[in-house]
Amino acid sequence: MNVGAMMRAWQVVSPRPIDDNPLELVEMAAPDPGPGEIRVRVLVCGVCRTDLHIAEGELAPHRDRIVPGHEVVGVVDELGAGAGRFMIGDRVGIAWLRYTCGECRWCRRGEENLCVSPRFTGWDTDGGYADFAVVDERYAYRIPEAFGDEEAAPLLCAGIIGYRALKRAEVPPGGRLGIYGFGGSAHLTAQVALHGGATVHVLTRSPQAQALALELGCASASGAYDEPPDKLDAAILFAPVGDLVPVALRALDRGGTLAIAGIHLTDIPILEYSWLFQERQIRSVTANTRADGEELLDLASRIPIRPTTTAYPLTAADQALTDLAHGRINGAAVLRVAD
Repeated sequence: MNVGAMMRAWQVVSPRPIDDNPLELVEMAAPDPGPGEIRVRVLVCGVCRTDLHIAEGELAPHRDRIVPGHEVVGVVDELGAGAGRFMIGDRVGIAWLRYTCGECRWCRRGEENLCVSPRFTGWDTDGGYADFAVVDERYAYRIPEAFGDEEAAPLLCAGIIGYRALKRAEVPPGGRLGIYGFGGSAHLTAQVALHGGATVHVLTRSPQAQALALELGCASASGAYDEPPDKLDAAILFAPVGDLVPVALRALDRGGTLAIAGIHLTDIPILEYSWLFQERQIRSVTANTRADGEELLDLASRIPIRPTTTAYPLTAADQALTDLAHGRINGAAVLRVAD
């Protein structure tokens, strides 16, 4: 045990708009792993829009001065009592879901993403905008060798949540999928959908994101409020903009499904029943199960998915979140934590 070890970490000091500097870089004690936990020396941490929601208070932090970050790639450097799933030096990932009770009816039926008393990395417990992080070894992932550290980081939330959203959208074989918003999660999900034989239409405000979508093989890329060239069998809304819900519904063909991928969404306007008629439906996406994570990492390494990333040093985490808020990142942002 490294008694008295210190580390750098970003904390949410006072949730407010990102331009008003809600985060502070501090030096604090490095965590020690408890029973069944591992400590991870962080190499890279992805920057997720959920981190931005927490920093700005759209999701109220569950603990004062929380350390954000839940797309953590690092190496195991210490084992807690009884931990034996990993060895010192193993490369692992820490994701959003970090605890479920295992006892509620949702956990018992394999739907731990709906657990009544879950805990989440960077919301309930300190995350990866730091030199070290701890996690219950049961909730850590082995990182496939196919991916470098920076490539692997966005898979741990953007990839997993996008994968679950794709399953919730129920795209029929060879179907037409619309993706609204094209950031870190969407550009990974599009690759999975394309691999599965879907025709993908991207609708996003960013010209750079539109160009990336076409480069990845999507059939079309246009403005967020435009009509796709064909009626959609399914759609996924990644942009946290409630105004896009009726836009996406109107683009659905009969029997189509709209999956809303984000944990936060601005208010949805009043809907006309005709947009839902003919068995169109809206579904939310709530966290993920560990099985979703294992499936996505396996599939991602076989496709293989190629994340587009923009790297920042740990000391520029506030700038990375600012750039994310203002739409200046193409693909996913990652923090390089270790030298």
